Amino acid sequence: MFTVAIVAEHPVSRAGMEKLASDDTGLRVVSAVGSVAELRRTAGSYDVVVLDLPHIDLVNVQEVAEVAALGRALVSSTWGGSPTLLATIRAGARGCISRFAEQQDVRAAMRIMVQGGFYICPRMVGQFQFELANQAQAEQSGLAPREIETLRWIASGFTHAQIAARMGLSQATVNTYAKRIRAKLNVNNKADLTRMAIELGHFSHGRHSTPAA
Repeated sequence: MFTVAIVAEHPVSRAGMEKLASDDTGLRVVSAVGSVAELRRTAGSYDVVVLDLPHIDLVNVQEVAEVAALGRALVSSTWGGSPTLLATIRAGARGCISRFAEQQDVRAAMRIMVQGGFYICPRMVGQFQFELANQAQAEQSGLAPREIETLRWIASGFTHAQIAARMGLSQATVNTYAKRIRAKLNVNNKADLTRMAIELGHFSHGRHSTPAA
């Protein structure tokens, strides 16, 4: 029998996911907690860890990485913003499902994952293909090494002046790099730059120091 841990902040979501897993005779829920911190304190390892997230943000992507160290991570979310599916998968998720997925899809995800497989629920396949196409287009843009470094700093929340100081450049040079990056990636604002940095694997939470207030 395969072991399952469930991490869900809301008790109703946690109870619902626990019942879904328990109804499968091949699965046994051994832990159901409200946070990743609680799960870490159990000091256990699991065949599948279901992580229910109302939304995905940079902090949650880091939580996906932490959960993936404890078992095969199955992430459930609304997937409404950035970071995206690809960022979550890069963080270590072995399965991604919508919070609105059918019960049979959730069970299918768990069964496939305990056998070592990867799962994306049917209603999210279109989004996944769209993100892959965007990534391929972005990778053809050919960012130079210094432009990639600049992109990482921008995605980490630093101003152009702060980036210039860290890279030993003038602010005018950083401004030029940022302009080139936006042109090559075909984006117009910082939010989209951050999203592209994540999708291209040029950003991970905690990689750079937090900018000073």
